[in-house]
Amino acid sequence: MRFKLLKVAALSLVVMTSGCSMFERLVYHPDINQGNYLTPAEVAKVQQGMTQQQVQFALGTPMLKDPFGSQTWYYIFREEPGHQEVRQETLTLTFDSNGILTKIDKQGNMPNFSAPATKS
Repeated sequence: MRFKLLKVAALSLVVMTSGCSMFERLVYHPDINQGNYLTPAEVAKVQQGMTQQQVQFALGTPMLKDPFGSQTWYYIFREEPGHQEVRQETLTLTFDSNGILTKIDKQGNMPNFSAPATKS
């Protein structure tokens, strides 16, 4: 009787210490999306030489503006699918002191940008 009780206790301990790791794929995990979702069509509208108002009209309000006055805007989109790797895309726009877009930087799988318009 004592051996059966010890056996059940050991089996219970093994099951409890394994936690949910054995059943992780069976447990529902919702997709979590945060930030600015930008479509390729919206991103293609942004070109160097645009004003801050034009950029905000095309892309909406940025997720973060640099609080130290360097005129840098961050459009960040973070996607956490249920059982997959977390994906983050960042679009960084830098403006000069006159509010004109001077630099476009992307990280992640952001769509490609169109070349700046040339004046002839």
